[in-house]
Amino acid sequence: MRILGISAFYHDSAAALVVDGRIAAAAQEERFTRRKHDSDYPVNAIRWCLEDAGLAPEELDRVAFYDKPFLKFERLLETAAAFAPRGFTSFRQAAPVWIKEKLFQKGLLRRELESLAPEEDWDAKLLFAEHHQSHAASAFYPSPFADAAVLTLDGVGEWATATAAIGDGAELEIVREIHFPHSLGLLYSAFTYHAGFKVNSGEYKLMGLAPYGEPKYATRILDNLIDLKPDGSFRLDLAYFDYCTGLTMTNRRFDALFGCPPRRADEPLTQQHMDMAASAQAVVEEAVLRITRALRKETGRPRLCLAGGVALNCVANGKVLREGRFNDIWVQPAAGDAGGALGAALLASHRLFKVPRQSNGGSTDAMQGALLGPAFDDAAIRSELEAAGANFNALTDDELIATTAAALDAGETVGWFQGRMEFGPRALGNRSILADARSAEMQRTLNLQVKFRESFRPFAPSVLRDDVAEWFELECDSPYMLLVADVRPQRRRRLSPAEERRSGFDQLHTPRSDIPAVTHVDYSARIQTVHADTNPRYHALLEAFKARTGCPVLVNTSFNIRGEPIVRSPTEAFRCFMGTDLDCLAMGNCFLRKADQSEELRRSYRETVAPD
Repeated sequence: MRILGISAFYHDSAAALVVDGRIAAAAQEERFTRRKHDSDYPVNAIRWCLEDAGLAPEELDRVAFYDKPFLKFERLLETAAAFAPRGFTSFRQAAPVWIKEKLFQKGLLRRELESLAPEEDWDAKLLFAEHHQSHAASAFYPSPFADAAVLTLDGVGEWATATAAIGDGAELEIVREIHFPHSLGLLYSAFTYHAGFKVNSGEYKLMGLAPYGEPKYATRILDNLIDLKPDGSFRLDLAYFDYCTGLTMTNRRFDALFGCPPRRADEPLTQQHMDMAASAQAVVEEAVLRITRALRKETGRPRLCLAGGVALNCVANGKVLREGRFNDIWVQPAAGDAGGALGAALLASHRLFKVPRQSNGGSTDAMQGALLGPAFDDAAIRSELEAAGANFNALTDDELIATTAAALDAGETVGWFQGRMEFGPRALGNRSILADARSAEMQRTLNLQVKFRESFRPFAPSVLRDDVAEWFELECDSPYMLLVADVRPQRRRRLSPAEERRSGFDQLHTPRSDIPAVTHVDYSARIQTVHADTNPRYHALLEAFKARTGCPVLVNTSFNIRGEPIVRSPTEAFRCFMGTDLDCLAMGNCFLRKADQSEELRRSYRETVAPD
């Protein structure tokens, strides 16, 4: 059974291919078009998935779309009516697009598929899943659990904004829902908007900003914006929000509640923005904790799966884990809408066509380390580098690992391009920028000179799985950078009284541990555990770095600059390398140093990159 899953027309379009219950390939459209969060029909991702599997389009048994457009249009109509006449503004702007394209998406999808195979009866092959069904399926079916409670939290699907489900074998049943306009994801996005960040992409900035502040406004939020019940159910007071009736997330009443208007993107961040971020984060964490407590009690299931955009809030995930109500937690690495393509395909495979789930021995998941995208062999890499005019050394496997480890130990930054590209928003060791976590200056260097982004943004550590408990307060797998835990006390640095008194961004200048480049101001870290079975080359590099330095931890951030997607091809990697202050590039078995490259090939992205 060969099933293609598609997500599109909102944000983070993607395609995924499931063959006989196994995930064969998955990729986001943005990686091909170079438009971040591309929402268009994922024609390039679809073609790549089919080519990678060696399938002709007519060999597909079904094509599964990740949501139901008619239900979404129903919500749009009912919301406009419920908030009339104020709701007419948003309806007037959205309706032409819906009527022209989205309302008739089955016809649009059929026409796109006919461009691949004109003679196929695509009407008979097209399936539509509900949005939160797709999310839940993406979380449960690839997990290592035979049965689990499944929680999906996001902005909104068709109507649902939060769903609880039970997964058992091939069965997956949604048992509880909260509906639009009441949404934990939209509450968090409202604070994202008010802080001057982009909705649907800047939420991780708000999460990174939160530790610089104090949750001074948490009670104000709970008293005015959200009625949060003990079981985690909630309702928002819509008088403070404008997403139902206008074109912004918040309104003047929201501004008055906090005593300030929304920040413009070019304005400085103040202590109040930091405190509001900390408060929004604290409220979301409390809501997630209440929901998961109730879910554990109601379902009796000791394992939990998570998906939806809110599941990318790794700080909240870490708190759920530490509370200990669930024995095991598994989070879909492509938790946002891109993962909906995978969920739709898996839902059709397992629930509709009863394809058995593949056994993973109860310990490893079916995501293959999320390394599901395009790969380039050494011949292709050398060809693209030669065409670009690059100077490189072709090394053996052992030489590449040793040379890269030595460069990192010397304080150099390295672009690391290996194997299959990651599926989801995180670089996990195949399309990564790496650096020495022991460096007190590395966070600032990477943010300002390589990524060209705000200096407050934290970086994640990659750590050998066998060593994680010696460095962090975590004793389980975290392969997808979706759990936050604190650095162990014995690895922390004692601060002076003057350093303790620092607040806001002044805290950035204070090294806090033996690995300051990945230690946030609250001693937390978004951890990636690296496993030899899913990524042997990256694991070998960490082992080599540990052998040289005694430290099994590296900084790992995505191989891109602000405003662009993660690099997909060798040409894109070389262009990024030459347009930033990266020192080295390890691509396949080719190793490049910036100093060896022609000055004519250098570029400066600093003044041309788009905001993210």
